[in-house]
Amino acid sequence: MTPRSFLLSPELAGYVQASSEAPDAVAADLLAETAAMAERGEVPATFQIAPEQGAFMQLLTAALGARRAVEIGTWTGFSALCIARGLPADGSLLCLDVDAESTAIARRYWERAGVSHRIELRLGDAHESLRALPAEPTFDLAFIDADKTGYADYVEQLHPRMRPNGLILLDNTLRGGRVLEPETDDDRAVVALNAALAADPRWETVLLPLADGLTLLRAR
Repeated sequence: MTPRSFLLSPELAGYVQASSEAPDAVAADLLAETAAMAERGEVPATFQIAPEQGAFMQLLTAALGARRAVEIGTWTGFSALCIARGLPADGSLLCLDVDAESTAIARRYWERAGVSHRIELRLGDAHESLRALPAEPTFDLAFIDADKTGYADYVEQLHPRMRPNGLILLDNTLRGGRVLEPETDDDRAVVALNAALAADPRWETVLLPLADGLTLLRAR
């Protein structure tokens, strides 16, 4: 149950993953444990980002020279692991999540990977946690993969907290293709946000057809 882009056939998805940086033993074990949870029906398989997306995010973090990052929606911690590995030795990642059980899995793998000292996890409502942060330029990189109806608020709250040329990454912005025919409140929220961001002069915006859609925002 390795996650893949819904836009790709299984064969082409396998080729993409084989042609990208492969997960090391720690990341592979984390992906496997998370996949096993999905196979048992404990969680949706779609909660996990694809391995090649993780590799891209790690590369992007390093290429940006990001030092301070924030993640909204951590789950079992694969995306945070990738971001933390892209940070310099003195970099830091703030993770905001509500689920103590899934993030306990994340903590185990962060420790095993030797990056736990770079990661601070705050449990609670992420909207409130973000709002409590100083409204001043702080972060070089932000990754949002949480409640879709809350994406618009997260983006608004992050705007004054991003450093010049900082990037915000929004996950699941294609909604498995349902952006063309929205079916749920989550779908409709993402469709509305995609349109608003493309028309918002404050943001330079690109939606990449990576995995389930990954939008990059840079404040102008």
